[in-house]
Amino acid sequence: MIRHVVLIRFRSDMSEAQISAIFNELHELEGRLPGLRAITSGRSKSPEKMERGYMHGFVADFDDWDALQAYQDDLQHQNVGAKLVASAESGKEGILCFDIEVIDRAD
Repeated sequence: MIRHVVLIRFRSDMSEAQISAIFNELHELEGRLPGLRAITSGRSKSPEKMERGYMHGFVADFDDWDALQAYQDDLQHQNVGAKLVASAESGKEGILCFDIEVIDRAD
């Protein structure tokens, strides 16, 4: 499985309702793209308080690297991605992406 982690520093003028609306658009991809297992999104509630301004984010889980690539190539995803960039502090500089292969250690 591939885990796609995205952390976002939204602009200070973005309300929680506006952020939720963007995340809701992202969730519309669930069930539509083969290999996309699930998306979890929201605001950090970490007791460690180490977000460094990245207070929102989402995680998307994919069957494999090909499914992640299909998500990247999808027009609806690209439209939501453009909204995230436009809403982030300093555009792309306000977004961190990290992709990792999740390996079942029980094997």
